[in-house]
Amino acid sequence: MQVPASFEYQRARSVEEALELLGRFGEEARVLAGGHSLLPMMKLRLAGPEVLVDINDLTELDHIDEVGGELRVGALTRHRTLLESPLIARYFPIVQDAERVIADPPVRNRGTIGGSLCQADPSEDLSAVCAALHAVAVVRGPDGERVVPMAEFHRGPYETAVGAGEMLTQVRFPVRAGGGSAYEKLERKAGDWAVAASGVALTLHDGRMAHVGVGLAAVGADGLHAVAVQELLEGRAPSPELFEEAGRVASASCSPVTDSRGSAEYKRHLAGELTRRALRRAVERAAAPTAPEKG
Repeated sequence: MQVPASFEYQRARSVEEALELLGRFGEEARVLAGGHSLLPMMKLRLAGPEVLVDINDLTELDHIDEVGGELRVGALTRHRTLLESPLIARYFPIVQDAERVIADPPVRNRGTIGGSLCQADPSEDLSAVCAALHAVAVVRGPDGERVVPMAEFHRGPYETAVGAGEMLTQVRFPVRAGGGSAYEKLERKAGDWAVAASGVALTLHDGRMAHVGVGLAAVGADGLHAVAVQELLEGRAPSPELFEEAGRVASASCSPVTDSRGSAEYKRHLAGELTRRALRRAVERAAAPTAPEKG
């Protein structure tokens, strides 16, 4: 039987209390939200926090609001809420593309966007989605709030910009006119981690692409922000030839490893092909009459 090492359990009743507990216990404390990543790691003794700070009572962190040209999502917002949100569907179909292929209903009912991002697993779907959308993270600590661009939030595999005594409280997505986005994922079976995945977000104005974001999952941490692909596409008109080149650059921009899900060569091929597919769908959505008209 797999059982975690002993730990102390604290249930916070407010954000302030959670921060006080995290500050008191420092590096030995971890936040517990959905727990679908943390608890299995504890059972396998890959993580051994001495204190768990349960934040499931913090309803103020469970929200989706449109404020001042951006969508603000609380860190405790569940996957199912994101999947069913009309605001998410209107502005960011990439999120719902990803949510449909994240695990299974029990995980989507309890898992949270904050937990997904803070796990910082290179195979995690929402990390690639947030990278593509150029999201920003709001991190709160004893000295107040700070806003961290997603490119700086993920510092490496299983490492984020959230320090001891701090917690992620919100994720913000810029809403732009003419926006389109899409997520493509290949998995061995329904609900599995990706063999490879690609998310693309952009705007389309006067026939040219702008605000391009590309995020890759499961093909190495350095592919999370596919900057070379973004630079290739920015300001250019969509075309089949450009999409082909974007796929080649995506393949070259990642560093997957061979494992039980496939060879490194196969995953590089997938990174390119899935990027092409996501790019085509993102452009189609941006060009559709129902594309967002705010921002």
